[in-house]
Amino acid sequence: MATEPQNGSTGEQEMQPSLNVLAQYIKDLSFENPNAPRSLGNIQNSPQIALTVNVNGKPLGGQDYEVELSIEGGAGEGAGTLFKFELLYGAVIRLAGIPDDNIHAMVMIEGPRLLFPFARQIIADCTRNGGFPPLMIDPIDFVALYRNRLAQAQPTVGQA
Repeated sequence: MATEPQNGSTGEQEMQPSLNVLAQYIKDLSFENPNAPRSLGNIQNSPQIALTVNVNGKPLGGQDYEVELSIEGGAGEGAGTLFKFELLYGAVIRLAGIPDDNIHAMVMIEGPRLLFPFARQIIADCTRNGGFPPLMIDPIDFVALYRNRLAQAQPTVGQA
C-alpha cells in the first residue's frame, strides 16, 4: 500500500532553517593599562565606562558567512584613564534553509548574538588580568543595533 503525502505536501522534505557556527576566533585584541601601577590603587569613585559595539558580516561563498563583533571601551578619560580595550571577535557561520531576504538579518543579528557571551568573557578576563575587577558587559540588543544601522543607512526623505 502506497502512502500519499498529507496536508498538501509534495512528499519532499523541506529543509529546516539552521545556523551553525563552524569556527570562532579572536581577530584582534588589545588591552591597555596606561597608568599602572598608579591606576591599580584604591579607587574612590566608580569610573565612567565607555563602550562601542559594531557588527560586520560578509559572505565567504556558498552558505558560509563571516561575522565580526567589534567591542571597544574603557574606564576613565585622559590622565585618569584606568584601562582601554579593543576586541574584534569573529566567526564563520553556515546558514541553511534561510530565505534570501532574511540572510542579512540572520548574519547581523543571530551571528553576534551567538558570539557575544564568548566576547564578553574575553573582555572580563582581560580586565581582571589587567588588575581590575572583571568588566561584565550587559547583554546587547542586536535587533535594535541592526534597526539603528538600517535607519542610518536610509537616505533622509525630503532633504535636497
